[in-house]
Amino acid sequence: MTEYTVGMWMYSNGGGEAIQNKIVSQLRERGINTITNLNLANATAQGGVITCGNVVMEELDAFFSYNAGQQTPYQVYLYQVLNESVPCLNNYNAFALSEDKLKTAHKLARAGVRTTDYRLCNRTNKQSLKQTIREWGGRLVYKPTDGWGGMGIVKVEDERSLDMLIPFLDQTNIPHLYAERFVNYDMTDYRIDIVDGHFVGCYGRKAPADDWKTNITSGGSIMMREPNDELIAIAKQAAAITGLEIAGVDIIYDLEREEYVVLEVNGIPAFATPEQEAMGLNFNNAKIARIVDLIERKAIEQRAVKQNVHTLEPMLSKQYA
Repeated sequence: MTEYTVGMWMYSNGGGEAIQNKIVSQLRERGINTITNLNLANATAQGGVITCGNVVMEELDAFFSYNAGQQTPYQVYLYQVLNESVPCLNNYNAFALSEDKLKTAHKLARAGVRTTDYRLCNRTNKQSLKQTIREWGGRLVYKPTDGWGGMGIVKVEDERSLDMLIPFLDQTNIPHLYAERFVNYDMTDYRIDIVDGHFVGCYGRKAPADDWKTNITSGGSIMMREPNDELIAIAKQAAAITGLEIAGVDIIYDLEREEYVVLEVNGIPAFATPEQEAMGLNFNNAKIARIVDLIERKAIEQRAVKQNVHTLEPMLSKQYA
């Protein structure tokens, strides 16, 4: 049996180490060796190769990166470079798209997927922002285009509050201002996980009594939810449009327009923690199985590409000698 070698960098908290062990074990059963803890923060690049520890990253058959909380610009930069030579999961282009709220919403909207109404304007064009809040009934949500976990997100309740926010924004170095219409919803959402085009799990999050954000890092809480066919179809479509092999699609229900709306598409959606599994969230095994299938397929495809290149090289050398 041909043996493949893949690399992995996965979060270890919240049950991540146990998840990693299951993935490694299932890959081993398929003749795939896994080198773990390949943190690109410790990597260097020179002479056409990226080296992490003693591992030449370009010699891997695939690289699975799954650690949202510890990504630095340096790691992301090398991730982009490595993606040119080795299949990365998620692929870099889709990952980078999902990290930008405007680019994600814009691509989804262009494809006909319902998102929140949004507007981007130059930081010098404050009047456009004021006009926007008037058009949207006096409320909007200011968001950094990057970031996760609800950080930097501010709900603006009226034009006076916007006037108070603008001096703060003037002190930042952001080149643009991004805002979304505040959606009247029931303060809960759906997080739907898609792997390789397959639905693998769903749960909900509920905002705390004194807030409107459902993010766990903002005080939100997990709740059990069963998605209907429409929700699953929307999530699959959003994942496909962004190009993410592994996606967590956040969806809310707009009570005024009576329709589902995609809020975000996440490129590193978390597995259920042990505490959440005890509550009844039982999608981890299904998600692991789909990820193992995906890694195996990518590794096989990469090896085939390498073999074809090695076969063609001597033929081309003779042809053009």
